[in-house]
Amino acid sequence: MNQIKNFQRLRRKKRIQAKISRSIKRPRLVVFKSNAHLYAQIINDVLGETLVAASDVEIKKSIKDKKTKTEMALAVGKKLAEKAIAQNIKKVVFDRNGFKFHGRIKALAEGAKSAGLIF
Repeated sequence: MNQIKNFQRLRRKKRIQAKISRSIKRPRLVVFKSNAHLYAQIINDVLGETLVAASDVEIKKSIKDKKTKTEMALAVGKKLAEKAIAQNIKKVVFDRNGFKFHGRIKALAEGAKSAGLIF
C-alpha cells in the first residue's frame, strides 16, 4: 500500500514540477513531510542552492510544550518566512512536492503567508 501511495505522490510531483516556473526573482519553497517531521526550504534553482531552511526539529528544541503536528507546521511556516524576509526574499513559488494540499502542508503555507511571504 505504501508503494502505491508513494508512486501516486511521485506522479503528482512530476505534474507540479512541469508547471512551476523557476527564476531568481521567485525562488521555490519546497516542502517535505515524513510521518514524524516536516521540512521546508527555499531553493534558488538557477544556482542550485538552498537559501533558507526550517524544520519542526529546530522548533521543537525551542518550544518545550507539546503541540500537534499541524500546529508545528504552522510554526515552521512562520519561522521560514521570518528567515526569508530577513534575507530580503518576499515572493516565492510554492512547491508542495506531490503532497496533497491539506493538513500539515496547508498549515505550513498559511503560516508562511501570515508571516509575510507572497505566493
